[in-house]
Amino acid sequence: MLKGKKIVVVMPAYNAAQTLEKTYREVPADIVDEVILVDDCSSDETVDVARSLGIQHVIRHEKNKGYGANQKTCYSKALELGADIVIMLHPDYQYTPLLIESISYMMVNGLYPVVLASRILGNGALKGGMPHYKYFFNRCLTWFQNVMVGQKLSEYHTGYRAFTREVLEKVAFMRNSDDFVFDNQMLAQIIYADFDIGEITCPTKYFPEASSINFRRSCRYGLGVLRTSVQFRLQKWHLGRFDIFR
Repeated sequence: MLKGKKIVVVMPAYNAAQTLEKTYREVPADIVDEVILVDDCSSDETVDVARSLGIQHVIRHEKNKGYGANQKTCYSKALELGADIVIMLHPDYQYTPLLIESISYMMVNGLYPVVLASRILGNGALKGGMPHYKYFFNRCLTWFQNVMVGQKLSEYHTGYRAFTREVLEKVAFMRNSDDFVFDNQMLAQIIYADFDIGEITCPTKYFPEASSINFRRSCRYGLGVLRTSVQFRLQKWHLGRFDIFR
């Protein structure tokens, strides 16, 4: 614990057997109280590796439900365990667990109820091997979202993020998509609920074993991001009512 706050790390996993151990070994056990891994019906040995490492809570979906559905299970279990701070860390070693301590201090000291680890701050994305087309669309989508939701975030698309219990209990994340746009819908809900969001610069690594969605699914995700941003603005202007903002 830090300052009496229970810290839980959640790992939404899919075919992460090759990278899970390296990721888990860097999680700071002196401040993290519990780790939850939710496996979305992997075709490899992710669950066996997780259990061999002694991860406290290993949950397996019997069928593939999607990235968003995986997070729903992660956050629900973390709240059930009494977490005060929940940090989502991908087990593919694309993001470094060494930032967990810094993120946690930002939150236990009451600076921010939500913290995003940004790949864009400090030019870490391109240095880490992010494909140029992904970087370009990241910047375009982020610009559009900042205009539509009235923020100045460096990016909305990082998979490394942390929330206080209050945030998870207030936003209706269970109403969000089961697909990749879940991440974006959740940030829109957080902004709509007037929670402040902090950012910390994060190096990232792109390599064959790291998970990444293909171009077709990236386009589908991008359209979902645009739709979510427009829905946010319409809801703010009282020109529409959308279930995720109830």
